[in-house]
Amino acid sequence: MNSRKYNIYQFPECKDIVVSGDIHGDFNLLVNKICVQYQMQNTLVIVAGDCGFGFDKRGYYDNMVKRNSKRMNDANNWIVFIRGNHDNPAYFDGKSFKHKRFIAIPDYSVINACNHSILCVGGAISIDRTYRLEAWSKEQQKRLRFSNTEVVDDFSPSYYWQSESPTYNKEALMSILSEQKVDIVITHTSPSFCELLSKEGIAKWTCNDKTLISDIQQEREVMNSLYETLKEHQQHVTHWCYGHFHQSWHSSIDGTLFKMLDIMEFYERATESRPSRRNICGH
Repeated sequence: MNSRKYNIYQFPECKDIVVSGDIHGDFNLLVNKICVQYQMQNTLVIVAGDCGFGFDKRGYYDNMVKRNSKRMNDANNWIVFIRGNHDNPAYFDGKSFKHKRFIAIPDYSVINACNHSILCVGGAISIDRTYRLEAWSKEQQKRLRFSNTEVVDDFSPSYYWQSESPTYNKEALMSILSEQKVDIVITHTSPSFCELLSKEGIAKWTCNDKTLISDIQQEREVMNSLYETLKEHQQHVTHWCYGHFHQSWHSSIDGTLFKMLDIMEFYERATESRPSRRNICGH
């Protein structure tokens, strides 16, 4: 019986790795940019959260796969989705959305590709969560007025999910570090010493959300704990990519290049097959 505490995803045919910022449900645009605009081939694209899973019915996402599978197959590309705060966690169990070219993976998964071990941890806090809860409540009331009797389950559409924040899973992390040499980390939010130090527009939401500031501090502390544990176990992390803040920024801190990705911004490490390829900004 496999006692491993984490999931491993291997892409032996992959020749290049690209990390994308938030896509906010623009799945078709993402595939078009990968396969048509940039004509990528044999490439693994990892979306660093806020993919857009959960705002529509489950069938919508399966239809997206059917619509785009041929294009992805022909180019031999793959897309891996990491959980953001604007994603229903139910999709990110490694089973509920798992296709040949598209997969939503659990937190504390490791991707092995291009001789890299990539640690993936999702989640963050929605600063507008009070608005989202209120808006969804109004939407539900409207549906009831029109006698909408849809069955509610874990995959029912919503605007907000209570379990959105990242967690520090020490058991999974220790298992990973006993077997993997992690050199790249991809998360949705970031450690507290990275930009942005505070999410823009937060002030207007704190008046009606008394625990917002402390919850966000805890979110960043989880990332700090992740960073410190990796350092303590002498993992040489060369790159740490994240989204969430809707801006672009990078800085080398203590030997690690931290890269914040804007909405639909692509970042690609230089590889042997493409030694001089620069960042691709997707606006």
